[in-house]
Amino acid sequence: MRERVVVVSGPGRVELVEQDAADLRDGAFRVETLYSGVSAGTELSYVKGTNPYLHVTWNADLGLFQPGGAASPYPVQRLGYMQVGRVVESATPAVRVGAVGAMTYGHRTGYVADPVAERFVPLPDDLDPLLGVYVAHMGPICANGLLHAAADLHGADVRSLGDGVAGRRVAVVGSGVVALLTALFAQRGGAASVVVLDPTPQRRRVAEALGLETLDPDADDPAVVLKTRWAHGPGDRGADVVFQCRGQAWALHLALRLLRPQGTVVDLAFYQAGADEVRLGEEFHHNGLALRCAQIGRVPRGLAPTWDRERLSAETVDLLRSDGDLIRKHLVSATVPFDDAPTLLTDLAERRRHELQVVLTC
Repeated sequence: MRERVVVVSGPGRVELVEQDAADLRDGAFRVETLYSGVSAGTELSYVKGTNPYLHVTWNADLGLFQPGGAASPYPVQRLGYMQVGRVVESATPAVRVGAVGAMTYGHRTGYVADPVAERFVPLPDDLDPLLGVYVAHMGPICANGLLHAAADLHGADVRSLGDGVAGRRVAVVGSGVVALLTALFAQRGGAASVVVLDPTPQRRRVAEALGLETLDPDADDPAVVLKTRWAHGPGDRGADVVFQCRGQAWALHLALRLLRPQGTVVDLAFYQAGADEVRLGEEFHHNGLALRCAQIGRVPRGLAPTWDRERLSAETVDLLRSDGDLIRKHLVSATVPFDDAPTLLTDLAERRRHELQVVLTC
């Protein structure tokens, strides 16, 4: 049995490698890939050569990047974390043959998994399996942003994913996949208003097709617009919470300007080039603002026992059940045969092609 794997062998070099499939060991199961979603930010950083793991070592014990060799040098053989597979063999009673589930094993046509060490999230029969690419990891990334906003208000006493947005004014900077799913989570969580800000007209149109309000940050100053509209009291105007989802310095600077005094930016972005343009001596200082990183590696302190990855995946399934038709129609911009993955990834990295969400089909 042979499998095909997408491998990044160096900057700008992506190839399909055929290899022998792993043997099915006792207690494991084998999946055949149906769909594999492309995460443009993380994956393209390896194709471009900008990912920090390529240049420095991550010391997990100290929580520091340190010089002295790359943590993930080329070739990168496990690329991507948005897979949907069907179980074709099983040597464990925990996972049945025929089950379709979401996983995070990278772009490959098949995989042998250990159910104790790796997550397999069964997809309900009433969910389009293509949308399952969001269930294991991408959806929980966005749900974790909402969880951080809730913890900012309630500490460890978070009962609902909407606890940080219900009845509040919410801005979302960016309109990529993370931003739009986060905005939909906020809308579903009962936010009084949700406004998405992005300079790209095509992406704003997608947000609007999903039922979201948008603003162009290159038009009238959006901070003035929203602070004029969102009044809480004398000298107290702006967004209650901003979800920052675009990994560029100007976006973080804008997010800080949108906040009301003592408001919080929940940051889900990946700043590959740092954020040198952020002006911490301006609104951040004078308005007493807060910046929280919502990184999927951890939920807010004290919430791990009740808000684990399985619960965040369940919240994602609920969102997809309610808004899945719109997400499938407007967010998934292309489906591409698996064999075309090398051309697709290099075209995206070189900006010869522009897509919102591409799903590879096997």
